[in-house]
Amino acid sequence: MFPRKEIISRIYPVKGIDVSHYQEVIDWKSIAENDIAFVFVKATEGISLKDKLFTRNWERIKQEGLKRGAYHFFRPTISAEKQAAHFSRSVELELGDFPPVLDVEVLDGVSKKVLLIGVHAWLVHTEMEYGVKPIIYTNQDFYNKYLRNAFENYPLWIARYSLREPKLKDDSKWVFWQYTSAGKIKGIKGRTDFNVFHGTLEELDHFSLQPREILR
Repeated sequence: MFPRKEIISRIYPVKGIDVSHYQEVIDWKSIAENDIAFVFVKATEGISLKDKLFTRNWERIKQEGLKRGAYHFFRPTISAEKQAAHFSRSVELELGDFPPVLDVEVLDGVSKKVLLIGVHAWLVHTEMEYGVKPIIYTNQDFYNKYLRNAFENYPLWIARYSLREPKLKDDSKWVFWQYTSAGKIKGIKGRTDFNVFHGTLEELDHFSLQPREILR
């Protein structure tokens, strides 16, 4: 029986990973030699935390010629506007980078209404700052329970650890699919998340920031 990675890669051959300081110091040269097309990296969380390896990862990914994107881990109990400002102070996007990513996967005790108001505020603030619609990252269950029908015009990066691709109850389509958190790849000592892009390499290039979209 083929491993999950091989089966999914046959259907969606444009592969990527996402990382944070939990993966410790990464050998990006080895990553680039492993048929990886793109990387998402944690940048910020809340209003003050910046991933301690973000700057290093961000620079090395570019040096190796990989597509890159940065994400913010959203904390629903904290001002969304201040969180967006923290992200924009920490992340300078360039041509060829992906739009900003908002990682929404916890309630932290707030209601669905409060969550949606905060997510909307972060997205609007960040779109105004960068001139492009951000990507929303979440898992399939969280999306179906809390986010469906609320953010239909935003690109979606969905986690579903399965051979079955994400199925969203409002029939929204995913752009990126995180299909495992237990991936093994040369260049990272432990395990990391594996992802695929819903399209071709040419379409991945088109999804990246274009000259007209850089406002900062």
